[in-house]
Amino acid sequence: MGRVSEIELIQRKTIRVLALGQVLGGFGLGSVLSIGSLLARDLSGSEAWAGSAATFSTLGAAIWAIPLSRLAYARGRRVSLASGAALAINGAIAVIESANLRLFPLLLLGIFLLGAGSATSLQARFAATDIPIPGKTGRSIGLVVWATTIGAVTGPNLFGPGDQLGEALGLPPMTGPFLFTVAAQIGSTLVFWFGLRPDPLLYAQKLQTKTKNKISLKSALQTLKENPVPRFAVFAVALSHMVMVSVMSMTPVHMQDMGYDLVVVGFTISLHIAGMYALSPVMGILADKIGKVQLILLGQLMYLLAIAFAGFGQMDRLQVTIGLTLLGLGWSASTVAGSALLASSVPANEKTNVQGVSDSTMNLSGAIGGGVAGSILSLVAFNGLNFVALVPVTVIIVLSVLIFKRAKQIS
Repeated sequence: MGRVSEIELIQRKTIRVLALGQVLGGFGLGSVLSIGSLLARDLSGSEAWAGSAATFSTLGAAIWAIPLSRLAYARGRRVSLASGAALAINGAIAVIESANLRLFPLLLLGIFLLGAGSATSLQARFAATDIPIPGKTGRSIGLVVWATTIGAVTGPNLFGPGDQLGEALGLPPMTGPFLFTVAAQIGSTLVFWFGLRPDPLLYAQKLQTKTKNKISLKSALQTLKENPVPRFAVFAVALSHMVMVSVMSMTPVHMQDMGYDLVVVGFTISLHIAGMYALSPVMGILADKIGKVQLILLGQLMYLLAIAFAGFGQMDRLQVTIGLTLLGLGWSASTVAGSALLASSVPANEKTNVQGVSDSTMNLSGAIGGGVAGSILSLVAFNGLNFVALVPVTVIIVLSVLIFKRAKQIS
């Protein structure tokens, strides 16, 4: 009984530390994609390049996910998560300097480095499952994802004050909010570095009786190739992220074209991010109760409603806002359920490898979505962008139905 009590005590502390780190790290999420897209259009002089902010953010997260997961496997979550947050600090500074020097490539480099912060946030949700507590995988992930709500929702609402602060300090327009990103990521780095003691992953490895396997990308890919359930989980999370990034990243551009200022844009994005994170504990409970595949399917139904509101009501601010909120809820359901399904369907000694591949695939999909979103917006407008998003949603629905029987034992 003492052993169980120790495990539960360490797990509770781990969740608290991860949650605090997520609160601080969340401050930068809205700024990167929302104001980043506006800065990209401003510095490049082309609307087609507006989506490059989302592309380089998610591409950065995808590329950083693998080395950060390797670092976690070798040195533990503490070193990995703190390193990712530290990279994000440098990214935010580079973004500010890019606007000051009017250098579009430097902006892309800064956003790419900020992608490490996104990779850190995604890895944190898996860190919540390092110490195995039976029947609580979804809840643990949901709690850590939920913690992002405070920072992520507050962040976009600091667009106005941040811009005023930047102006007072003589910074270029739209860069002030990134000062908050710098401060928040510094705090996140310190929390992970000093708080994750003992390290949850290293502690979990000590509990395992098996010899620690050499980390291998090939091994992770082989695991996914041989097992349809975790393979489906990776695809569901990745395609869901593609849909969310493509629509969300172009919403600030669309709203600015409609004549709304940064305060209104920030409020809309904050509601979207609230949808992404605020109900994640509920999504975690639902994943454990009704089934993970079923919750992924429910998330796609929310996407269909989101596309209907934002697509057909593209010129109405209220309908766009409702659509973006539903988009966030759909992402929450799909991501929490998909992550829990992956964590519960992969052997313990393969988890870190496969999770790194999942995060990388997720962010590569987001990079593709963000990359093509700007061009689609310029060709077929905001409603056309939403209707194009129906394609990956349909794919996930079909895959969910096909995998349902296979996943019954896990869900």
